[in-house]
Amino acid sequence: MPKRRRAALLPSNIALLQNLIRRDPGSYKEEFLVQYRHYATQKEILATNPGGFHDTEAFLDQIGFIAQVCTCYPNETKEYPEDLADLLRKHHTVLPVELREKIVQSLVLLRNRGSITSERLIQVIFPLLVTTNSKTFRKDIYATIVRLLKHANRNTKAPKLNRTVQTLLFTLLESSDGAAAAPDGLWAAKLTRELWRRSIWDDPRTVEIMKQAALHGNTKVAIAGVSFFLGVDREREKAERKKRGLVDDDNSSDASSDDDEGDKPQVAGIKHRIGVNKKTGKRARKLEAAMRTLKKKGKGAALPTQLNFSAIHLLHDPQGFAERLFGQTLSRGSGIKFTLDQRIQVLNLVSRLIGVHKLSVLGVYSYLLKYLTPKQRNVTQFMAATAQASHDLVPPDVLSPVIRKIADEFVSDGVSAEVAAAGLNTIREILTRNPLAIEADLLQDLTAYKGSKSKSVMMAARSLIGLYREIAPEMLSRKDRGKIASMEMSATAASGQAKKLQYGVENIVEGIPGLELLEQWRKEQGLDKDDEEDAATKEAEDDDDAWNIDISDSEASEGGWIDVESDMEYNVSDDEAGIQGDYHAASEDDDDDDSDKEENAEEKQPEAKRAKTEDAVQTLMATKILTPADFQKLEELRTKAGLNKILHGGKVAAATQHEDTVDATSLLGPKTGKASKMERMAAVMEGREDRQFGSRKSKKDNQPHSTTNKEKARKKNFIMMIHKRDVQGKNKKSLRDKQKVLRAHIEKQKKSKGKR
Repeated sequence: MPKRRRAALLPSNIALLQNLIRRDPGSYKEEFLVQYRHYATQKEILATNPGGFHDTEAFLDQIGFIAQVCTCYPNETKEYPEDLADLLRKHHTVLPVELREKIVQSLVLLRNRGSITSERLIQVIFPLLVTTNSKTFRKDIYATIVRLLKHANRNTKAPKLNRTVQTLLFTLLESSDGAAAAPDGLWAAKLTRELWRRSIWDDPRTVEIMKQAALHGNTKVAIAGVSFFLGVDREREKAERKKRGLVDDDNSSDASSDDDEGDKPQVAGIKHRIGVNKKTGKRARKLEAAMRTLKKKGKGAALPTQLNFSAIHLLHDPQGFAERLFGQTLSRGSGIKFTLDQRIQVLNLVSRLIGVHKLSVLGVYSYLLKYLTPKQRNVTQFMAATAQASHDLVPPDVLSPVIRKIADEFVSDGVSAEVAAAGLNTIREILTRNPLAIEADLLQDLTAYKGSKSKSVMMAARSLIGLYREIAPEMLSRKDRGKIASMEMSATAASGQAKKLQYGVENIVEGIPGLELLEQWRKEQGLDKDDEEDAATKEAEDDDDAWNIDISDSEASEGGWIDVESDMEYNVSDDEAGIQGDYHAASEDDDDDDSDKEENAEEKQPEAKRAKTEDAVQTLMATKILTPADFQKLEELRTKAGLNKILHGGKVAAATQHEDTVDATSLLGPKTGKASKMERMAAVMEGREDRQFGSRKSKKDNQPHSTTNKEKARKKNFIMMIHKRDVQGKNKKSLRDKQKVLRAHIEKQKKSKGKR
């Protein structure tokens, strides 16, 4: 039988025809049209009887073939993408699984080849995400949409495509709203959360989608929207860390602080200067505790390096959102039924909105009063929400009943130490954000627990004392104010500049904090000496010129000396020192006046010193441009000053530093009592992570180290060592000497074995 030619095989061999068309489209146009007509016939048969279509395998090959070569014949295949879209939209419920997947893959391929736009592809496959009953098909469509948006926004943002998809999501949420509606909007929330986590979408329009989801009538959709605002930023941070190849664990803040080690102030020199004296264990422990306190106080002070804003910060109308969320979910008139855990989630979001944006939703505080009891389940969650909902613009008379309720229910002699510590820590978190929400009498009653036998209660009370030593020491009793706070109060009272806390008045920082430390250090190092000498020389020359002018004018006008009355009193001001005093003419009978002047000068000395420092700081800011080295030195000096304050003045609470969120577990304080066996074993295994077991020799062998001369000589070539005295001496030893050396070696081996 003769061998068939290749042209005769083309109608039945689609793979070969596809290869030939890509090489020479014009020569094989007729063969392509034959296959295209065959595809059209199969499509009509499928449209008439989609459930009884049996030639699926051949139809799959034809769909893939046309999708691969359609760019070679654009005029003949211009209707092909719409044919696939209509076929998928009308018959996706009855089509075989393989055929549906092939159609979606072909549409994606057509989009990559430019035969169909991304917006049109999304409009075709997105409605199938809700209408299909196949879990596998939904998963494929979901992955296709995410992948499509990821590639479209890889190098630059695709605003047109993003707005199209966001409009579809808005429409899906609005069409499925209602308590009895199907949770179709859940797909909108899921897709938006995934795109935000991947940093594909990070605009306010995305946040508005999840805002609408949180206000949805369906419970599942609403909780999905609430959980987005509570945890999606942490998920995005973990995804970014994983993308950069960093270690991701639960202690993300600690890990991030390790990454930013170079940005921390250099404290090695501070430790060296403090520890130059006699080294004792107590001093070392005190230094380490002070460093931990200083690190905790400065935690979160540095701004994040990335410009991605949190979802809560991008809300358009946070006040209206918080009011609607509280009214629809937590108020009595809401028709939606939520479980206790779901209400805690919503309450957590509402409290965070109030704290971050400083909103005024006064109904939240009365709502929280009924849950602030030790017998309430998950009471620490409600206490954390109470602290998060506090800020300095909340009226103190609104927060005072909440603090009074916590103090009455949790802080008393009849409760356990764990409950009392939780109450004190919650009160401290609230007062950190709103110090005016407590009366002085109640504050002094709470600080009396500093002498408690329970460590957690004692630490909670002392943290409350440390807080008010920083912000309002006058509200504490005299014995609790501390040395530094008392000195500052005396100094401000003497100068008449005592500032009290006022509602609605914010503390505005003027200038650069700690700049006086840099000025003092520059003077100690003598860096400003030349500048001061030049300024003094110039000022002296100006004074001499002015004096010559005054003398010449007076002589020209009067022609003689100026008469000065000896009993006149003059008020002379020293601008450089900032001290004003009254100087009288010399008189022998004014001893009492002189003593009064000395006492006044002694009283005004601290004020004069402070005024001199302020003038020096103002001069430094007005005349010098600070370099990066100056800022680094300023940071080091501030760290040293804070460290000295902690070492010599007790622990200092982070008065103005507070996070947006409050960890419910941190309110319980340090755990006391005997640990369980599992906890003890976990602590033991944690301590063994970096340990190496074995002899010192094995440890030394595993580490890079130098060798002794004896070891080097043992490893040398014998020809290099044959002339050595030790080698030649061995040859000259007698038999008796060799026996002594061998016997000594045997005795040494026996002793070493006996010790084992």
